[in-house]
Amino acid sequence: MFFKIRRDTLIILLLAFILIVSGRLITYVAYASSPEIEQGVPISGIIIKGNDIVPIDTIRANVMQSGLRDGSYIDGEILKTSKKEVALDDAIITAQEMATRSTIPGTSITPISAADVQVDRDTGIVTVTVIEDFSTVELQNTTTR
Repeated sequence: MFFKIRRDTLIILLLAFILIVSGRLITYVAYASSPEIEQGVPISGIIIKGNDIVPIDTIRANVMQSGLRDGSYIDGEILKTSKKEVALDDAIITAQEMATRSTIPGTSITPISAADVQVDRDTGIVTVTVIEDFSTVELQNTTTR
């Protein structure tokens, strides 16, 4: 029932076991002793409400240009992106302006007359409510019959 193992093989296996255990221990100690950096509340998503004609992806892409996108963090009243830090209120105002510039794909028609952007500072969810008003849209017919 016993296996015959040479002494040098046993020493090699014992050293391998000690190296593996000590490597795991060093990794744990390095992780436990590293300082924890609090980055704030991450932006977790953008919800679009109120649109009928303008696609959600167009509005979402324009709102993301203001800094309210994945990878950004809310730290108090500051929005921290990968490139800069902006006041959260300024980012919200910029997001509202960018949402109203959203066009119908393939045209230059901007039917969104107003946008309201709200940021939940606890969950990081951005809610954009848009109002499409076609009575304010200026259409020019450039075709003739």
